[in-house]
Amino acid sequence: MSDTLSPACPATAAAATLALRVRPGTLPRFFPLCQQGFYVKVPKSGSIRAILCHDLGLSPDYLEGRIQTIFLNGKPVDDVDAALVAAGDTLALSAAMPGLVGATMRRGGYLAGFRGNISHRDQDQAVQGGECLVQLKLFNLVTEELGPFFLEQGLWIKAAVLEAFLQHQPEDFWAGLLAAELNREDLDPQALRSVPWPPGEALVHLKVTASPD
Repeated sequence: MSDTLSPACPATAAAATLALRVRPGTLPRFFPLCQQGFYVKVPKSGSIRAILCHDLGLSPDYLEGRIQTIFLNGKPVDDVDAALVAAGDTLALSAAMPGLVGATMRRGGYLAGFRGNISHRDQDQAVQGGECLVQLKLFNLVTEELGPFFLEQGLWIKAAVLEAFLQHQPEDFWAGLLAAELNREDLDPQALRSVPWPPGEALVHLKVTASPD
C-alpha cells in the first residue's frame, strides 16, 4: 500500500480501496464514521448547493426540507448559494436541532441574527479550482438518511480512523461482514483485524454495500 492519498494531495492520487458487503443490520454500525468525518471527491470548488446537489447527487428538495443546519469550517451558513466550498474545507450537515441553540443555528431562521460574529461570511472563503476533496460530517437524522447513500457510493476516510474503528468492533459486527475486497482482491473479512493500513494522513476509499446473506 505504498500509494496513498492525503487530504492535502490532489484528489486523483492513488489510495488503498476497501469494498465491503454486509448484512443490512450491520450497515448502521458504520454511521459513526459519517459523524466523525469523511471525504468526498468533487470536480471543483463551488457553492454548497452546487456541491451537494450537482456534484454529490442530493435532491434539492432534501437540501431545502431536511438539512436545516449547515456549518462550513465550524461557522453556521444561511445562504447555500453564496457560501463557497474549496479543497480541504469541512461541511457539517444536520437536520433541525432542538431547543434555542437549534433555532439559532438553523439557516435562515428568525433567530439567525443572534449568532453575531460566528456566522460564515462569504468573503472569508478562498476559492480554488480543479478536482478536490471536501470533508463531510453528518448528524442526527441526516446520518441515518444519508449515511447509507455515501457508504454505498463510496467515501474517503483516514486510514488511522478506519483502523481504530475496526479494532474496536465487537464479534457481532464481524459476523455481519459477508465479503471484503481490499485493493480489488478478495479477502477474508476476519483478516481486516490485522491489515497494515497506510500511515500518517493517508486516506482509504471505503465502500459498504448492504445485501442479504
